[in-house]
Amino acid sequence: MEYSYLTVAGRANGLYKEKGSKFISFVFPVTSEEEAKHQLELLRKEYHDARHHCFAWIIGTDKSLYRASDDGEPNHSAGDPILGQLRAKNLTNVMAVVVRYFGGTKLGVGGLIVAYRSATQAALEKSNIIEKEIEEILTLRYDYAYTSEVMRLVKDYKLSILTQDFQSECMMRLALRLRWKDEFLEKTKLLNVTGTPVNIEWDNNNLQ
Repeated sequence: MEYSYLTVAGRANGLYKEKGSKFISFVFPVTSEEEAKHQLELLRKEYHDARHHCFAWIIGTDKSLYRASDDGEPNHSAGDPILGQLRAKNLTNVMAVVVRYFGGTKLGVGGLIVAYRSATQAALEKSNIIEKEIEEILTLRYDYAYTSEVMRLVKDYKLSILTQDFQSECMMRLALRLRWKDEFLEKTKLLNVTGTPVNIEWDNNNLQ
């Protein structure tokens, strides 16, 4: 089982030129298809006079969601080379966009593949690639009297508190590193046996 993944820490730009055409590339982190669409729309507005805005993205800790677009270029000459570069770096939760300004000379399919691949490489070379722990989202529910025991769990397993509500029945929504899940479950079982009831609800569709 994989407990971490590689992504980029922030936006990076690159540039590739060939026979008068200019290929401006961008790489940045995204965590949803909606976010990817938003970032693409921003670049379309910023570079509204460009002929093509080709892109690819990969989303999810298992890299199961991905898309590539040629945006009017010949089939598989732009989106696939961009996607290939993201996969070559084993990245996910990432998007690359290459904006092309046509220089008047056609490059042919082979030339376009080289150009879009090289432009993406240029941005990736400037990217800060980082390793992130895979986390699973869970909700803890417990009586207020056991707050100190729960907070000890939070500290021991370095849980990230996403939301919390302290009433007669308390609630915490947390992010737990996947590599510690089994140990965490054993600890909470022990707490329940020894008289500290803690109920866990897992959000299995929200790995991050």
